Amino acid sequence: MSRISPSRRLALGVLSTAMLMTILDGSIVTVALPAIQRDLGFAPADLSWTVNAYLIAYGGLLLLAGRLGDLLGRRAVFLAGNVVFTVASLLAGVAGDPATLIGARFLQGVGSAMATAVVLGILVTTFTDPGERAKAIGVFGFTGAAGASLGAVLGGVLTDALGWHYIFLINIPIGVVTVALAVRALPAERGPGLSGGADALGALLVTAGLMLGIYGVVQIERYGAGVLWFGAASVVSLAAFLVRQATTRTPLMPLRVLRSRAVAGANLVQVLALGAMFAFQVVVALFMQQVLRYDALGTGLAMLPAAVSIAVVSLFVYPRLTMRFGARGVLLAGLALLIGAMGWLARVPVDARYVTDLLPVMVLIMGGGLVLPALTTLGMSGARADDAGLVSGLFNTTQQIGMATGVAVLSTLAASRTEGLLADGASGAVALAGGYRLAFTVSFVLLVAAFAVGLLVLRRSRAGVGHEVELQPERT
Repeated sequence: MSRISPSRRLALGVLSTAMLMTILDGSIVTVALPAIQRDLGFAPADLSWTVNAYLIAYGGLLLLAGRLGDLLGRRAVFLAGNVVFTVASLLAGVAGDPATLIGARFLQGVGSAMATAVVLGILVTTFTDPGERAKAIGVFGFTGAAGASLGAVLGGVLTDALGWHYIFLINIPIGVVTVALAVRALPAERGPGLSGGADALGALLVTAGLMLGIYGVVQIERYGAGVLWFGAASVVSLAAFLVRQATTRTPLMPLRVLRSRAVAGANLVQVLALGAMFAFQVVVALFMQQVLRYDALGTGLAMLPAAVSIAVVSLFVYPRLTMRFGARGVLLAGLALLIGAMGWLARVPVDARYVTDLLPVMVLIMGGGLVLPALTTLGMSGARADDAGLVSGLFNTTQQIGMATGVAVLSTLAASRTEGLLADGASGAVALAGGYRLAFTVSFVLLVAAFAVGLLVLRRSRAGVGHEVELQPERT
């Protein structure tokens, strides 16, 4: 298998660091919320906006940012996004009132969308050798799989040791170094300019539709069925966007990108699989702390085997398997492992023992180290060199939709089930365990659905990763 050259290794480091910062920033703030509320005087109902403002801006702008990368140059948009994110981190770190912090978090989401929307487009156009690309996507997949868990740990350490301000201020030196190295390491290219796809109305429709949809998802616990109005408005706006793209001369998102079975299938599998996988990231941790009474450190140590197994599989096993069996075969194998993990969790008892009831899950979750890079490979397949940024933005958009929807829906189902068991006279631990088991069962069903889509929609390919992600030439 090819070794990654030193120059491309630096480029991969820059891209992975930027992606890691984005993923960390989505989760690092959660453990600091009590301290932020005390210091800034947040009303309880407004505190969640320190997370939601970031998610809405980030998820809502990914598709637009990806297309802008194709039109204006992917490196230029990547650099601009990192600058915006770094400045916003400074504003968040010195915020002295809730409004300033929420505004800074929204701006962080804008910067993150600009930077990460084009990352995969840069990656697949930079790593053209099949062996190098397989290794690079394995590293990228590990970054995505491990980032959320690392964010929770790092957020707790920084908040306890230095104060919540530093969960934002730590981004400043990292952002400065990332920008400096990106100028040197990333290939510069010029796009055709805004005239190649400056569809202002389409941009407004897709951004409004995505933001309304994500707002509805993150507010589902607060408003319940009331969020259906936001969902309906989102569907109408996105439908109007698709009609606009089919009729305008210079579409923001040429609909040809959705005609690829691999691209469409991979994005659908991603929504289902990531919605389920976040049951592991979030619900398992809650189960250990609220039912089994683990402390924060004990929970982190208990989940360490999962992080290690994902790292080993994505960094060392995935590149070899995908060159031999193709991304589709690796994806199905990873989904099968995750189905086993969630099936095991669906019967976890209220007095679960770590070695027999949880450790097998921590091992089986290694499937995530196969699923995420395989989805990246398939999700970027069929992209032309002149719309790789758009396909990258689409892939990251469905990733965010899957994660946000998974957390909101599974948490709501678990809470509803727990309330019902409490009303029936169950003890607190039994009711909590029953709610979490329901979340694990739904996750199991989602993963089975993802496996079915991967099996039926994605085509079998004898080629390795180098052929599955081969970019088509630009058309002038």
